[in-house]
Amino acid sequence: MAALVALQRLNVDLGTTIQPADHRSTGAQSSPPASRSRTSQIEAAGGPAARIDSERRNVMSKIAKSSWAVAVATAAGALVLTLAGAASSAQPSHRPTALKPTIVLVHGAWADGSSWAAVTQKLQAKGFTVDVAPNPLRGVADDSRSVKDYLATIPGPIVLVGHSYGGMVITNAATGNPNVKELVYIDAFIPQRNDTVLGLTTAKPGSVLAVADPSTVFNTVPLQDADGKVAAVDLYVKPSLFPGYFAGGVPTRKAAVLAAGQRPLAYSVLTEASPGVPAWQTIPSWSLIGTGDRVIPPAEQEIMAARAGAHVVKVKAPHLSMVSNPSAVTGLIRRAAVHS
Repeated sequence: MAALVALQRLNVDLGTTIQPADHRSTGAQSSPPASRSRTSQIEAAGGPAARIDSERRNVMSKIAKSSWAVAVATAAGALVLTLAGAASSAQPSHRPTALKPTIVLVHGAWADGSSWAAVTQKLQAKGFTVDVAPNPLRGVADDSRSVKDYLATIPGPIVLVGHSYGGMVITNAATGNPNVKELVYIDAFIPQRNDTVLGLTTAKPGSVLAVADPSTVFNTVPLQDADGKVAAVDLYVKPSLFPGYFAGGVPTRKAAVLAAGQRPLAYSVLTEASPGVPAWQTIPSWSLIGTGDRVIPPAEQEIMAARAGAHVVKVKAPHLSMVSNPSAVTGLIRRAAVHS
């Protein structure tokens, strides 16, 4: 700004100097300007040529002085800008923070969305948007398609979390969706293509569901079609077995409520192959393994996690670790969210 002022002054000085002055009287007499007396003396001494030469020297002198002023002003302006830049760089950064991903939770078999209640509450308290997606439990392909359609309605980045059978679903539902940035498996199946729930459950010894007679573990409900023929069979875990099998360490009354509210799994799901290319081949994955899991043997969970290249966390917890250990589950999901 000082440089601009100096230039303006220079223009004024030049204009005043080179314009021919007319000092003819137009009325009352006044004292002639000093420049008038000096010009008269010059004309008397040397005539017009001397006057022009004197005026030229006078203009050059003004230009030299003004140029010096401009240089000083420019240097001062540069110093001000440098100091301002240094002060600005010393201020704390106010860059916009990255958009938090939406956390989508998918429950497994013999459960519903309420099994995520404690984890949902903790994530919301940290400012996350949390969606608990419905899982129909009708078939691997159908359930995966249902969750896939659900995910397509969510804008922005997603951290997709599956528990137990929900792992089969998210592995297929996330494929091809660029918004899904991380996969988190909580005591869950992490299948390859063509793997089945039954095959993975029995791959290593230790599952309480791997029995010769399913009727000792499950209550069955036949589903009839319009003609009265049995079209499908729903499986429920016997309420008397549910607390010990799924929720060891969870208070008895709470475990009884979970048993009563369980949603059935279609019997056909047990032998249905995982249909697609697993999403974990292209999406980073995380696995929480409950060391007290009696449904999916921890040894098998470790094999599946290693195959997927997942980040593994082990917790002393039963199969329903998000109920018994919600802080540990929440912590792993938050780690995945930061990684995304």
